[in-house]
Amino acid sequence: MERIGLVGLGRMGTAIGERLLAAGLPLVVWNRTPGRAEALVTAGATLAPSLPELAATCTVVLTILTDDAAIQAVYNPVDGLLAADVSGRLFVEMSTVRTNTIQRLGQTLAARGAALVDAPLSGSLVPARQGQLLALVGGTAQDVARVQPILGTFCRRVAHLGPTGSGTTMKLVLNLPMAIYWQGLAEALALGSQFGLELAPMLELIVDSQAAIGALRPKIPAMLGEPGEVAFDVTGVRKDLLAMIETGQSLGVPMPAASAALINCMAATAAGKGQADFAELIPYYIAAVRAATKR
Repeated sequence: MERIGLVGLGRMGTAIGERLLAAGLPLVVWNRTPGRAEALVTAGATLAPSLPELAATCTVVLTILTDDAAIQAVYNPVDGLLAADVSGRLFVEMSTVRTNTIQRLGQTLAARGAALVDAPLSGSLVPARQGQLLALVGGTAQDVARVQPILGTFCRRVAHLGPTGSGTTMKLVLNLPMAIYWQGLAEALALGSQFGLELAPMLELIVDSQAAIGALRPKIPAMLGEPGEVAFDVTGVRKDLLAMIETGQSLGVPMPAASAALINCMAATAAGKGQADFAELIPYYIAAVRAATKR
């Protein structure tokens, strides 16, 4: 049986760890803030004292990290995962980052005798807890087959798309229209609000029409100011948009719509909304338009 390491215990990482433990798999965890590991340790996971020790004792290492800089920090050769002898290890990088970050990481690991599967995940906290995520996977067929049973504990489907970097690129492809949709929705609702229409009935009518996407209805409470669990915050959307735009530029693809969505995310973050649920971009934009027109 593979001994699994899990690095990155944010909301999604913790949910994944819970699924792995529920499946009876041996799990070693590490997080930059050790306190976040307490729940998983209580449930049966082992807390690694350091990243090199985790890499040395685990045969498969899953990482789900904040951004490209976090990947560089976690995989560094001084006190990170690559400070250990990782020959024969399989690393599974599940973060949503730039494609070239993943490709460089794959090259670095190959030079050390290890392998990389990139497997960013589509879905939020609820499907993660239910084992209903979608894994978008890049890597060799052999490595993907090796990690498939592990991914299957928290994913309803594991889609192998091609060599390393393919899964990451597909995740950007999936997220891009979603990010643009929320920006378009914000503009549409601001238009109606400026005329005098109320937010709640506008949202109800959109949900009852072809203008809605499946992810809209669950986010309406957050748009209307009701408290709830933050599944994905504004900072995360901003990070994803930066990855989309940079990857698009590297491939010669103009990104005007994504750039417009990024501007709104950056403004919301500057206004203190970075840790808010991304659905709060809607009321933020409406309020910002209202304030600007009253000047």
